[in-house]
Amino acid sequence: MRRIAIYGKGGIGKSTVSSNVSDALAEKGSRVLQIGCDPKADSTRLLMEGKAPATILDRVRNGSMTLSGSVHDTGRGVFCVECGGPKPGTGCAGRGIIAAFSHLEALDIIGNFRPDIIIYDVLGDVVCGGFAMPIRNGYARNVFVVTSGEMMSLYAADNIRQAVDGFAGDGYAEFSGLIQNSRGIDLENETVDKAAEEMGTEVIFRLPRDGEVQRSEAAGRTVIRNAPDSEMAKNYRNLAEEMLRRSEDSAGGMRLEKNINEGK
Repeated sequence: MRRIAIYGKGGIGKSTVSSNVSDALAEKGSRVLQIGCDPKADSTRLLMEGKAPATILDRVRNGSMTLSGSVHDTGRGVFCVECGGPKPGTGCAGRGIIAAFSHLEALDIIGNFRPDIIIYDVLGDVVCGGFAMPIRNGYARNVFVVTSGEMMSLYAADNIRQAVDGFAGDGYAEFSGLIQNSRGIDLENETVDKAAEEMGTEVIFRLPRDGEVQRSEAAGRTVIRNAPDSEMAKNYRNLAEEMLRRSEDSAGGMRLEKNINEGK
């Protein structure tokens, strides 16, 4: 089983990347579980063709927590989970993710759905609390960061890299490279390459700026589904293959450790 976390600054396109990668992997026959770890609960929107699935925390609040109601089957090899978050102004999103993971563990989604690949789509603006869980508690093995040549996205990428390095001694996740989601700014490739060198990592793939992404999002679908013969769909398929090549099989999946409940 491959356990991959995709991080990135809010608005950088990590959920679009995650969803297209999930569809591309499923297209080749893998069973993929995508877990959205953003309080906005929009990670799996394109996989669900515009539908908004009930989140784990929504179900906890209304007392309807069930396995079938928490994991949403797309019917094409991708299973979707949204952790969700607290109501605005009423709680900490990071603590919400911790609570959601605890309930997912209790449901034993790994044992019940037996995915070949788990994709954690994680907000990377602040790498603390629940947002650090995929890298510090043995959930994910390989961490990729979506960035552009914009300074704030590169700053967030370096924060994530430092967090991963900080937990490396505990045998948790490893930093596996940058994914450039191009914005078309001046000297973007050179800027990202320089940042990668300073971080001691590399750019594993460059996604070009392509209007097909926006057209597919407007249709509520991934590019893989909406424009399967497009050049952009080919790029996402190649990215999925590269991520698979750079990740490694590992046991475990969702292993809830004592310090998760303690919020450490």
